[in-house]
Amino acid sequence: MAKITKVSELQNPKFVKPIALEYEESGEIKQWEAVLSHDSVSILLYNESRDAFVVVKQLRPAVLNATKKDGYMYELCAGIIDKELTPKEIAREEVLEECGYDIPLECIEEVTTFFTSVGISGASQRLYYATIDDNMIVNSGGGLAEESIEVIYIPRAEAKAFLFDASFQKTPGMMFAFYWFFDNWRGGQPLGL
Repeated sequence: MAKITKVSELQNPKFVKPIALEYEESGEIKQWEAVLSHDSVSILLYNESRDAFVVVKQLRPAVLNATKKDGYMYELCAGIIDKELTPKEIAREEVLEECGYDIPLECIEEVTTFFTSVGISGASQRLYYATIDDNMIVNSGGGLAEESIEVIYIPRAEAKAFLFDASFQKTPGMMFAFYWFFDNWRGGQPLGL
């Protein structure tokens, strides 16, 4: 089991930058603490061969620090926008790295964009969707060398129960994506985005 061994102030941040904001609202000057961070992409993957969603499980140290017991999160495959690729290309690259599927770019559809961590960051996240199958598997996934990502299959028939089972720590973006899927599911037919 993972545990926090030290907490200290961030001296040379690599991915986030703490800032102090001063702003005016209704003629009053106010202050807020915030963090500059990258925008990101996420992708809901539905594997037709297995009739299951493909998600990832990974340690999130900030959650471990907050819960003091378990920082492992169930999430959509996702990544930050930090390179000279389109967001859709980054989503495709993340699926290959994290989940091991090689998806043709034209099979990835944009669903919507929303904002995450609005209390401290306000970064945006683009949500994508792709229908995949086992023929697209080219490696075992798991992420980059510094990552430890487990590929998880959630059967479609069990997904709604999974969403409300609090013993599985999950992100609101994943919960939203599942709801979007079920609102658009046509009983085995393509979603028709």
